[in-house]
Amino acid sequence: MATQTLALPAQPALPTGFKRWIIVITAISAAIVELIDTSIVNVGLTDIAGNLGVTIEDVAWVVTSYAIANVIVIPMTGFLQRYFGRKSYYIGSIILFTISSYGCGFATNLEMLIFFRFLQGVGGGALLSTSQGLIYDAFPASQRAVASAIFGMGIVLGPTLGPTLGGYIIDNYHWSWMFYINVPIGIIATFLSITYIDKKPDEVNINRRGIHIDQIGILLLTVGIGSLQYVLERGEADDWFDDAVIRYLALVAAFTLPFFIWWELRGTKEPVVDLRVMKNRNLTIGSILVVIVGYGLFTSVLLYPLFAQRIVGLTATQTGKLLIPGGFITLPMFALTGRLLAKGVSPRLIVSLGYVAFGSFCFIMSTYNADASDGDFITALIIRGIGLALVNVPLINQSVSTLEPRQMPTGIAIVNMMRQIGGAFGVAITNTYVTQRTALHRSDLVSHLQPGSPALTERLNAMTQGLIAKGVNSFDAVSGAYKNLDAIVSRQALMISYLDTFRLAGLFFVVSFPLLFLLKKKKMSAEAAKAAADAAH
Repeated sequence: MATQTLALPAQPALPTGFKRWIIVITAISAAIVELIDTSIVNVGLTDIAGNLGVTIEDVAWVVTSYAIANVIVIPMTGFLQRYFGRKSYYIGSIILFTISSYGCGFATNLEMLIFFRFLQGVGGGALLSTSQGLIYDAFPASQRAVASAIFGMGIVLGPTLGPTLGGYIIDNYHWSWMFYINVPIGIIATFLSITYIDKKPDEVNINRRGIHIDQIGILLLTVGIGSLQYVLERGEADDWFDDAVIRYLALVAAFTLPFFIWWELRGTKEPVVDLRVMKNRNLTIGSILVVIVGYGLFTSVLLYPLFAQRIVGLTATQTGKLLIPGGFITLPMFALTGRLLAKGVSPRLIVSLGYVAFGSFCFIMSTYNADASDGDFITALIIRGIGLALVNVPLINQSVSTLEPRQMPTGIAIVNMMRQIGGAFGVAITNTYVTQRTALHRSDLVSHLQPGSPALTERLNAMTQGLIAKGVNSFDAVSGAYKNLDAIVSRQALMISYLDTFRLAGLFFVVSFPLLFLLKKKKMSAEAAKAAADAAH
């Protein structure tokens, strides 16, 4: 009797040559554009507020709505890809992101802009979450580290290029071009994705009726994570718990997130996010470390431009140009990281070096003052770029290296969500800490300005005479001298608070450094690497 064998679905051949690099360029471009949009509008909020006739506090919703949509979509990516198929989900997300980008640029009022920014964030979260899987699938298992390094460049370059590009557009064009610039990229990416990206065997004939939809889990995740993200994004601007909305949403997050955890662990057999994977030590520790890295990345992206422009007096374009050398160093460092991992160098060693480099950047920046030169910033930013290149790829790989293949989609989605939440925590902590430390330092500085002090009197007289020499009458010159002194004190207090905040960021890296030694050293198997690719990030 002949033995029958079960025919396995044919695996698609790996793309080679021109097709491989078209897929890689398309995927990495989509990821970079998505990440650029997390920070590009930060330098243009004043212009947007003035053009739409709203306050800075109101226009901050342009940033908040995008971040909330991003962090909600990322952990659900695995489920959404299973339901729609990766290729269809990816192309649909590019189209949504592109149309929403046009809507943002075309917006004539704040409500319209916020609506399209939220939709842009929904599409963008999918681009980030799916691009790595496409890049992974373009390379054989032996070159997964190279694929990770290529994607890692997008993770770092996106937030870095955002303020640079945004500053250039604001200085030379209308703010709407910060969004219109995505449209041609989105159209090209859509065409290339339709033409060159192949469907995987399991997405050719999807039986959606056989896929359980965890509606309660999706609702709890959306409400809980959305509320938490709002509290972190808007807390400082709205005086934290003095604001009724912040108090209400903090209570909502405090109730729904624990309930979400219980529901995913106990309440359903087919959770939208399988939290049981958090029993894995590497994933739990790696997620904590990824939060720190996300905190450091987004804090530096926020704090460096503020320091360069408000303390040193650089323009937005000048501030952006100083980021370029660090970006050029980061690219070969990612390639080097990929090669080191491929040759079997310990990921823990590489991450440790990256941790030291990023911590050094924070402490170097904490020594600068208003006389900092372009060379000072370039040196610090190059060290930062090296640190980020050494940290990102090996840390993510090591976090999921001990997971079973079937756990990869959830594990990688959790790591990505943690990076975004780390960034939100970073922005919230930075804004709050700067505000508190500025008030404290201003009080200390003012206490040293003793009336009748010879040094103070001499300084005020010199400023008064300087204004008189410019044609100001003597009465207004005295008043102007006191206003100038107040501005000098405020600027000095702000500068010291920035230095304190850089030290705080460095301290986070120092305190969390021992956790690196709790990660189990295990090279990801070919089977696990393939599952990581199938997880589509």
